[in-house]
Amino acid sequence: MHLANRSLVTAVCSATVLCAALAGCAPQPEEKRKDEASGRSGASAGACAPGGLATQVPGKLTVGTDKPAYAPWFSDDEPSNGKGFESAVAYAVAKQLGYGRDAVVWQHVPFNSAFAPGAKKFDFDINQVSISESRRKAVAFSSGYYDVRQAVVALKSSKAAGAKSVADLRKVRLGAQVGTTSLEFINDLVKPETEPAVYQRNDFAKSTLKNGQVDAIVVDLPTAFYITGAEVPEAKVVGQFPDSPDNPEQFGLVLDKESTLTPCVSGAVDALRKDGTLAALEKEWLSDAVDAPVLK
Repeated sequence: MHLANRSLVTAVCSATVLCAALAGCAPQPEEKRKDEASGRSGASAGACAPGGLATQVPGKLTVGTDKPAYAPWFSDDEPSNGKGFESAVAYAVAKQLGYGRDAVVWQHVPFNSAFAPGAKKFDFDINQVSISESRRKAVAFSSGYYDVRQAVVALKSSKAAGAKSVADLRKVRLGAQVGTTSLEFINDLVKPETEPAVYQRNDFAKSTLKNGQVDAIVVDLPTAFYITGAEVPEAKVVGQFPDSPDNPEQFGLVLDKESTLTPCVSGAVDALRKDGTLAALEKEWLSDAVDAPVLK
């Protein structure tokens, strides 16, 4: 609003009779103020009109993810095939927003770039990105679409294979992908005596594990089960780290910090959780990754 116009409105609203007639001058209901402050449910129905969002490309929904796109989150390194948990979730969210499969455009976005500061070229990114307050400083998140645990994978012949507690891991050589909560768990919870190995991609972490260059790597639990079941069968899932019941780790869809789509996307995720879609997709794609000993 131009300054001159704002001054005029202020002057008009100073008159009690006229102010009562102007809806914009009426005090906002408490609930509406809370919605707008949270940024999660303050969008109007018109702003979330099915298929009519203010997306990067009109009429299309641009979804970002990394490459390679790993199983069990994706299948055959092809996000657009609808197979794998995150591919299926992305299309379910798109459908909830009013976009069919032919209106979804996938874009390669490196993991760390997804939540780095700066404008985004995607409408939302889905790539096992955990919601955290530090990342919220640079990007916006949807509601959580998956509650995740971090886990330890070691070769069966490794000295890390017999670990029963977090303390047992302090003397072993650990590794994880850069920028991940997996690496945070190593540094903040395990606090190993040896500096952990850090990798640009999980592919590199798996290679060094297989070659015995590290004793164990830390990844999310479904990925841990996939690694041991399909990629490094000589490895085992040693255990999972305990989670805080008051603050569970969740994956969220990443959006631009100033994105107007965030309330709409969160609403779509909330609806999918409420109607059981997320639980059904989790059962379909992640059912094998449900249990591992908890490292106390």
